[in-house]
Amino acid sequence: MKVVAIIQARMGSTRLPGKVLMDLGGETVLAHVLRRTCRAKLIQETRVATTESVADDAIVRECQRLGIPYFRGSEQDVLDRYYQAAHTCGAEAVVRITSDCPLIDPGVSDKTIQAFLDARPDYASNALERTYPRGLDTEVMAFSGLESAWKEARETYQREHVTPFLYQQPKRFKLLSVKGDRDYSAYRWTLDTLEDLDFLRAVYARRVDRQDLAWQDVLSMVEREPELAEMNRHIVQKA
Repeated sequence: MKVVAIIQARMGSTRLPGKVLMDLGGETVLAHVLRRTCRAKLIQETRVATTESVADDAIVRECQRLGIPYFRGSEQDVLDRYYQAAHTCGAEAVVRITSDCPLIDPGVSDKTIQAFLDARPDYASNALERTYPRGLDTEVMAFSGLESAWKEARETYQREHVTPFLYQQPKRFKLLSVKGDRDYSAYRWTLDTLEDLDFLRAVYARRVDRQDLAWQDVLSMVEREPELAEMNRHIVQKA
């Protein structure tokens, strides 16, 4: 089964425009996401799905610099962009990771992918019942499920957020929730605000070997220095 990670990325952002190309420890946020995703052993190919907007030419240039394939599609219909990106590369299992997660953990992603490969559901996710910190979210879906959503989803939010059509229909689609041993869901390790960026920069500043930074290392940091987690604890996730 061909497992392809597709990372959605664009310069537009309501809260923090241009966040995916902001500097984080000497590299762009997107570069960290891509390099960490590529370290997942079960992912055979990684590509970026960006938009046809002129503003996202910058995303394309970054992909070219990093040697990562990209696909350009609709800015508003992200579901169509995802489907077309998956279709053009012959993906059989599609791993959805967003470009605002520079602490995405290849081990956690592999755990989710392996659970999908073992059980063969339509959709698997470690965020259906959240136990991992926000920012380690990995979704895996069968291409057939993605295609059903692409053909049938009508609501604007279903097109914008790609996967609700699947996980909101448990009677129709086989869903699999992948959980950790303990609940760390109170931690926020994603990027949506300046406070989030301050937190992530503080984390990256504490490690020289940033690509090998495992989620357990970050957990040790915030448990040892609880003031780190307080930097963005008050941020409410955008609905």
